[in-house]
Amino acid sequence: MSNHSAGGSTDCVTRFAPSPTGHLHIGGARSALFCWAYAKRMGGRFMLRIEDTDAARSSDESARGIMEDLAWLGIEWDDGPSLTTRGGRVIGAQARDVGGYFQARRVPVYNRYIEQLVRAGRAYPAFETSEEIEAQRKAAVAAKQTYRYPRPTEIEFGVFNAALEARWTRACAGESHVIRFAAPREEIVVPDQVLGDVKIAAGELDDFVIRKGDGFPTYHFAVVIDDQTMGVTHVMRAQEHLANTPRHVALQRALRDEKTGEAFRTPGYAHMPLIFNMDGSKMSKRDKAKFARKAAKDAIAKDAAAKGRLVAGTGLPEKTITDFLAAETDAVEIAEKVGRFMNLTLPEVEVHDFRANGYIPEAIVNFLALLGWNPGMKTADGKDLEKFDMKFIAEHFSIERIGRTNAKFDRAKLLSFNGDAIGAMSDAEFAGRWRAWCEEFEPEFAKAVPAGGWETLGRAVKARAKTLRDGVRASAFLMLDDNSYPFDQAAVAKNLTASDGAGLKMVRTVRDRLADVEPFEAGIIHSILEQLAQQSGGMGAVAQPIRVAMTGSAVSPPLGETLAVLGKARTLARLDRCLRTMSV
Repeated sequence: MSNHSAGGSTDCVTRFAPSPTGHLHIGGARSALFCWAYAKRMGGRFMLRIEDTDAARSSDESARGIMEDLAWLGIEWDDGPSLTTRGGRVIGAQARDVGGYFQARRVPVYNRYIEQLVRAGRAYPAFETSEEIEAQRKAAVAAKQTYRYPRPTEIEFGVFNAALEARWTRACAGESHVIRFAAPREEIVVPDQVLGDVKIAAGELDDFVIRKGDGFPTYHFAVVIDDQTMGVTHVMRAQEHLANTPRHVALQRALRDEKTGEAFRTPGYAHMPLIFNMDGSKMSKRDKAKFARKAAKDAIAKDAAAKGRLVAGTGLPEKTITDFLAAETDAVEIAEKVGRFMNLTLPEVEVHDFRANGYIPEAIVNFLALLGWNPGMKTADGKDLEKFDMKFIAEHFSIERIGRTNAKFDRAKLLSFNGDAIGAMSDAEFAGRWRAWCEEFEPEFAKAVPAGGWETLGRAVKARAKTLRDGVRASAFLMLDDNSYPFDQAAVAKNLTASDGAGLKMVRTVRDRLADVEPFEAGIIHSILEQLAQQSGGMGAVAQPIRVAMTGSAVSPPLGETLAVLGKARTLARLDRCLRTMSV
């Protein structure tokens, strides 16, 4: 992207401006990553701005969650709200003083520019009620016409006449109103660095609202004011925003900077491809509802009583469940409650979902960078370069290599990336990161791991863990009650009682050998099991009976580590229980 129209490279300022109405969508994270990478490549600044003018849906909790997700991914902002991370680092502490980074706190700034437009004859108060507007819409539909708000005949484009002054006086006196922009009747051209020039024919823009009845600016107005007053030079966002951009360009042409008196600049725009699921549907938070709804409807189809259990189990009113099943609502909160009750793993859509399911930030960032962009480089064996880190992205990112076609979110590929990232860790690094993750997302499991057992257990599960959560699943044996876990009867028959109880005899032998082991460590335990394997025809004849005795099934991590983490007392207790309860 050329910088000539919006300042030199040292003046480059990009921004990511989410609305704090929920967790950070993974598509938003991709936008933030590209904005961050471009600013770093150009030696500029990356800004985080919180667009919280929708008072009914915005929350401080969501704003903080978005900031924490960005920080977790390593996408740190130069300018924006201050965040102190769990590790004590402060992000945004050296931000520029541009009037605050939460839009709801910038209303006086917006109001000054509103007045500027009104007095220039480029905006006007409108006093119709919502009912009157709706009646106009219905009339247009009945006439098979596209509804366009009719500009009052007394409003002269670009003139602050007596009629407009009277309207402004009424508005300032407190009469209920909105402010509408007097849109130009000329062609609007949006120069886009990805899509080329995007043209909107003369007369296509309507007189859209720029300040709502509650006194807050609309998105269209606030974003234009903020981009100018905060020095934003480059706007990179998803293509779904492209339809809004002509409105923004029209506003930029109508406004003057209150400090310099110069016309607003038009930032360099780059609208990035959308992110779709592999089936071609747009990736959205509704995916969770679709998944949970299908599972619930399938269960009810098999057993009509399942609906009652769903109502009771989720604690939601029956009407709420009925509406959810009928697709009358796609509320994430309902989908998640249904998912928890039915023990479903809902599709990850938000960054927090991936965090909670044990994904590694560097794998996610690497994967996101490939959604619509590629570095255009080859590996030594001639394949497209796909594995790289944040430093590489910052050094090589360019607008020119962003594609125009929509990106596909290949979850299998992301999972593979994540498994590779885990596999590349040292045992000590994996143990430390896994422990930190467990303490945040699986605290009960974390409490069950002995203080000195994390590296031992981590070494046992790392090879089979594509996510950190996989490590918990592989370690489920640790959470079993030593005196009541169930036995898989097929595994018992095959590994314990078959061949005249050969497996049970091996359990007795191992129990006797382990009773005198000190210290009770993985290496020593493994050596004992190997000795027995050499004497009895192979490790399978030793390991499988012990796995069934210790965990109730024939699947577990390596036995040396499994037994060492359980500890001597719990190991002997489980072996004794098996011997007491099993018979040939």
